[in-house]
Amino acid sequence: MMALFWHGALLLSLAAAMSVYADMKLDCRPDFVTLVWTESRPQADTSLFRLGNCFPTSVSLREAVFSVDVNDCNFKRLVTGDKLIYLNDLTYISSPDSHIVPFTHPVVCVHERPKDWYPLIYDPVFNTYGQGNLVFHIELRNADFSGPAETTSFPLGSFIPIMASVAQNTHQPLLLLLEECVASTTPELQPESSIYPIITNKGCLVDSKISRSKFQPRQTSSEIQLSLQAFRFALGEEVFIHCELVAWDPTLLDNTKKACHYVKDYGWELLDNPEYSNLCDCCDSSCKSRRTRSTASGKRGIVQKAVLGPLTITDVNS
Repeated sequence: MMALFWHGALLLSLAAAMSVYADMKLDCRPDFVTLVWTESRPQADTSLFRLGNCFPTSVSLREAVFSVDVNDCNFKRLVTGDKLIYLNDLTYISSPDSHIVPFTHPVVCVHERPKDWYPLIYDPVFNTYGQGNLVFHIELRNADFSGPAETTSFPLGSFIPIMASVAQNTHQPLLLLLEECVASTTPELQPESSIYPIITNKGCLVDSKISRSKFQPRQTSSEIQLSLQAFRFALGEEVFIHCELVAWDPTLLDNTKKACHYVKDYGWELLDNPEYSNLCDCCDSSCKSRRTRSTASGKRGIVQKAVLGPLTITDVNS
């Protein structure tokens, strides 16, 4: 395996140059990553940096250092062709009185795929899509979202962990949303396709009204995790989940750009800030935007269609 070292030749190009205020050095080893973020702004608090869900290994007045295993910190693994890619985000969580706004920077390590590396006993279900300078990714995960799923078969009533993410590269920090999702027995939706609605009405997890499905708390703005309770649809057949992923300006949430799930004895709740759950009030009617700006313009966000599957839902009683 050819590892990447400081500014190694195989590192995916992070086309945007580092801010004049900071510098990032990344050392990608086969199983270990070292990241050093150096700040020149005296008002920056280096303890507020996070790599995925990991705190810095050490901090000083100007540096945040992370020395971590690639199996930790919510690194996402992508195997494509002869490349083994690890993706993550470095985020700055600004304090309320800080002049430095929160931001996210992509972290990408690329290795040659080991000759002795083989997939698990099943084919991991994931898909990657590129649009503009954004790379969208959706996959099945294991029960705690810490790694790829170990099976594509789910008993009725169990949970199907789904994670979607966007690698932002040169783009401003964006919030990833699942705008619409339906299950179908076909990899392409047709007018005659039989479907099961999961997320409708611009981000409303309608399945959560009749099940224990829910969005999980975010680890970073560029990914979203969904615990989907296996439903009674096309039992024993191949099922494909069709979604529209939206990378959106996090400052422009409204009733058409949101992530809402239903909480028993409470009602609809906004994932990213429950205090603004009134944005979910339209989930039982029709969510229409008051804004005139089109997402297709790409100025505030990008929409990407994605398909996850096949997976199988089984009836344990049959």
